[in-house]
Amino acid sequence: MKPIGDIESWLALGLIDGLGDESIRRLLVSFGSPADILSAKVPSLERLVKKKIANSIVLGADRTKIAATLKWLEDPANSVITLADSDYPSLLLNIPDPPPLLYLKGKRELLSSPALAIVGSRNATPQGLANAEAFAQAVSNAGVCIISGMALGVDAAAHRGGLRGTATSIAVVGTGLDIVYPARNRELAHELAEKGALVSEFPLGTPAIGSNFPRRNRIISGLSRGCLIVEAALQSGSLITARQALEQGREVFAIPGSIHSPLSKGCHALIKQGAKLVESAEDILDELGYQSPRSIVNDVNESAGEESLLLRHLGHDISSINTLCNRSGLTAETVSAMLLTLELNGMVASLPGGCYQRLY
Repeated sequence: MKPIGDIESWLALGLIDGLGDESIRRLLVSFGSPADILSAKVPSLERLVKKKIANSIVLGADRTKIAATLKWLEDPANSVITLADSDYPSLLLNIPDPPPLLYLKGKRELLSSPALAIVGSRNATPQGLANAEAFAQAVSNAGVCIISGMALGVDAAAHRGGLRGTATSIAVVGTGLDIVYPARNRELAHELAEKGALVSEFPLGTPAIGSNFPRRNRIISGLSRGCLIVEAALQSGSLITARQALEQGREVFAIPGSIHSPLSKGCHALIKQGAKLVESAEDILDELGYQSPRSIVNDVNESAGEESLLLRHLGHDISSINTLCNRSGLTAETVSAMLLTLELNGMVASLPGGCYQRLY
């Protein structure tokens, strides 16, 4: 951890009214450190920023806000990551506009782990939610962390799936980390803080401001090797994330849907523009060069005869235990036991309402 004085300087720089990320990076290149910037005189600062901003820097940041953040940092789960830190995520460092500092609650080391962004509609269909959760769980079980924006709909489903897998999930939010938005995701936010991570470039106390959410999307894609769009209308904010992913040199994937559904239009447009059409999590893992659970699939098919038969009864639609019992002629207890084995092997995902979906 940095010395307190150093942290204070970074926090103060990030809290100067009107001082944007680009100006901070420019000042850091010229002056070398936040402390040197904050001790500079107006004439020196005016060479790089407008006079009004230079005056604000000399006046300094709100000491009450700095004190509140230092108090927040006393919790070992909370931290601040700056451009000067050796563990600042290298993928994020290489985007055109990396944030000078990030506030983090949870597992800091996750920011440097292999990751896939999954985003989509806030008003997703039941099938879209099931796809987001199932894809996220399968990718997470392959060792790839799931990143999304903690919005309602696809984002929340992706986080749930990532948390159910082994590589967990990160939420990049558009508020300060002392605020949960939307409030309906409070329980999800607590689980992410405990098992994964919450990240924001915005200082504590920053409310839900509309313009902040498209801005945070560059961090969602920037931390990831690729970005999967599950469902999106033509005017969806998810397409902003997809565009930023392309600009950052990331792979973009899209799940196709019905030609009659408005929530498929955005995905189909992306596919026409060169996004990769995917039908399974394995398609994504193969494209990104991560080890897929294909060998696990083969092992299950070869050695677990009854489970393999149950997979065929399950097919690729969402099914309940009762439906599987009717198709297979097996008892509910037997089907439940088989499903547990298949779930532990990463072959199926359990969904809300006691339903299951095949992942491969």
